[in-house]
Amino acid sequence: MKVVTLKSPGGLDQLQVVEREAPGEPGPGEIRVRVHASSLNFHDYGVVSGKMPTEDGRIPMSDGAGVVEAVGEGVEAFAVGDAVVSTFFPYWLDGPARVGDFKTTPGDGVDGYAREQVIRPATWFTHAPKGYSHEEAATLTTAGLTAWRALVVDGHLKAGDTILTLGTGGVSIFALQFAKAMGARVISTSSSDEKIERLKQLGADHTLNYKAEPEWGKKVKALTDGQGVDHVIEVGGPGTLPQSIDAVRIGGHISLIGVLTGRGGEVPTAKLMAKQARLQGLIVGSRIHQQEMVRGIEASGVRPIIDSRFSLEEIADAFRHEEAGRHFGKICLSF
Repeated sequence: MKVVTLKSPGGLDQLQVVEREAPGEPGPGEIRVRVHASSLNFHDYGVVSGKMPTEDGRIPMSDGAGVVEAVGEGVEAFAVGDAVVSTFFPYWLDGPARVGDFKTTPGDGVDGYAREQVIRPATWFTHAPKGYSHEEAATLTTAGLTAWRALVVDGHLKAGDTILTLGTGGVSIFALQFAKAMGARVISTSSSDEKIERLKQLGADHTLNYKAEPEWGKKVKALTDGQGVDHVIEVGGPGTLPQSIDAVRIGGHISLIGVLTGRGGEVPTAKLMAKQARLQGLIVGSRIHQQEMVRGIEASGVRPIIDSRFSLEEIADAFRHEEAGRHFGKICLSF
């Protein structure tokens, strides 16, 4: 079978496609999955670029979707032929957050899904949404579940709420789609007028070009009659957090998800305290959260936005496309 490995210390030119023996038969509690798709995330780029060091020879990619080929003894949740999708934290099955690092995350602390076949415990996967392609399913493990947890699990989103999304990355677009499907209003930002038009097509009620409106937090507040938004999908980090605090309502919720503008910086603590807002960090979610999201997707009909598809052999080109930042929606590997 074909497998992608990453030579230490990382870098796109250190990705290699190699041939390895097929994994054989699953043991008790395990399933063998023929992987057909993966999707690129900022986290995956951090690993393959060498910015987040991993072991020499690591198989990258956190997201994997495919078909169950064989089931081991005692497996009842899956049958041969089922379409499945991987989980980001394989050992966080349910309950409150219990993982604060990536030691167990496929494609980082353990081998991931840039390969044609894999044997893993059945609990490392959930069913994919009915009617989804493998590429669509592969977008859910990281980006989809992060947006779902931010809004639904942590934010308790309800119809009539107003949310603010920043940029057009996978998490932000999923948040826009989930929010609209659940009857919320959405304000979205981008630095590209072309991407802003696409955000409008997806249902954004208001859009802002943050380069033209550097004080966009005040503008968001004005768009909400001076109240502010109920939820902010904060993917920027220290460079955007002050504006997000301006934009959120008193007692609102800010999901701190990304560090696109850096890993450290000043936080306007007095303003955050005055807003009495909840600033909550999060990393993806649990297996039960993913199962709940799949049910929500099947009920609402939300479909991921896929920008482009690359083959397994084109994995470096796929990451170069991500690096360029011109994409809208998810970049997928299809194999």
